[in-house]
Amino acid sequence: MTARRPCPSAPGPLEGYAAGFDDLFASLAQRRGFREYLTGLLTPGDRNKTLTCLAGAEPVVGARDPAVQRLQFFLSESPWDAGQVNARRLELLREQPETAPHAGGVIVIDDSGDRKEGTATAHVGRQWLGRWGKTDNCIVTVTTVWTDGRVYYPLHAQPYTPAHHFARGQRDPAFHTKPQIAAALAARSKEAGFACRAVVADCAYSASDTWYDALREADLPYVVHLKPHRGTWARADQPHTPIDAARALAGTDPDHPGDWTPVERRFRDGHTETWWAADARLGGWGPDSPVRLVVATTDPGTLPEKATWYLATNLPHPASPHATTSTHPSAGLAEIVRLYGLRPWIEQSYKQIKDELGWADFQVRSARAIKRHQTLVNCAFSFCWDQWFTPPGPLDTTAPDPCPDDRTERGQSHAPPAPTALLAQGLTRRPGMAHPRHHPATLVAGMDRQGSTRRTTSPDRRGHHRQTPRSLPPNLTNYR
Repeated sequence: MTARRPCPSAPGPLEGYAAGFDDLFASLAQRRGFREYLTGLLTPGDRNKTLTCLAGAEPVVGARDPAVQRLQFFLSESPWDAGQVNARRLELLREQPETAPHAGGVIVIDDSGDRKEGTATAHVGRQWLGRWGKTDNCIVTVTTVWTDGRVYYPLHAQPYTPAHHFARGQRDPAFHTKPQIAAALAARSKEAGFACRAVVADCAYSASDTWYDALREADLPYVVHLKPHRGTWARADQPHTPIDAARALAGTDPDHPGDWTPVERRFRDGHTETWWAADARLGGWGPDSPVRLVVATTDPGTLPEKATWYLATNLPHPASPHATTSTHPSAGLAEIVRLYGLRPWIEQSYKQIKDELGWADFQVRSARAIKRHQTLVNCAFSFCWDQWFTPPGPLDTTAPDPCPDDRTERGQSHAPPAPTALLAQGLTRRPGMAHPRHHPATLVAGMDRQGSTRRTTSPDRRGHHRQTPRSLPPNLTNYR
């Protein structure tokens, strides 16, 4: 058998990570393209990470550069399987003790919308764009994320295809709603070996019976947020909405708790807050039913809109008859609140890191190329964790902890050791490894390459129309 031709090495420790995927690529060009694409994604820049940016070429006029054309062919035409690459990425995460999944974590379901112009791109259409709170021309991708409050990383991603892309619209057998896609991804995560305490989702998925049915068929527990005014059938003298059920509970303040139980929540910066939780009754839901309604709030008396959760879960109450027959371990109020409290990771760091790595910056039209770009971004994301847990090296033994007071946002886990590796040893202008727990402003600050093209604001960026939403102050959001 002819020996494989050696591939030019990626900078620093990225080569060791990329080498773990080499057997999935049949040619030298594919192995080189994989390294060049990841290097470009991990390199900080002040313009969108289009192919010209990843190749270090000038925008627009550099589109015909050979390096750009190689990446274009690698992304759109080269015969490699994105599914196999993602499976290998997940295998590497499972094998590393620090990122290995365990039964105490959760699988978070979310969708990410990104604006796109035109109508010729796969999956594009006018649909709800949660990032901006309006309907716009965009691509929405349903994703699953595993987290335990200490680490978090993407599992699977599937773009949602609007009904107008199908010949028979919503009646077409190939059409799938976002809840259907989400349930299928959660089941696939379980099959891939990612154990979890529950599947967690916000209220966008709570109204889909198909979503609940698919999770029950896959034997997955769930904790999902309900809209406070979502109505249900009940007797005239009984509550008809989650907020009515919460108001029917006895107790209004710490001195008169009634049905409410204090629950302590611990946040990343070390401070704690006392919330109040209770099992409520709504229709057929209750503490002694297969599905429970748990209400958690900072103030039982006023039930503030931004700091009150209405959670439906099939995790049985410890004192319920279903606790002995259910396939899922029972969960008390504190555990239910802890599980849903892990969901804000995707709002405070995960989405911003994906943006920093170029999640929405692709300029390709085919479904295959879009899927490949998203897979490669997830590989770059996982590489950051790989290096965060890398033992100290001889060149970086005195590196200070970039976040010495960083503690887990949920639970009592300890922060991992400080990053110690360089992406391109001897070449980087600013030493240090990307810290996946930091906010995007410093995420890839240490991954710059020497001699890259000056990245000024370009037509690539002007045409993309992507902005960074301003963060809300803490008192206006419950994403803590």
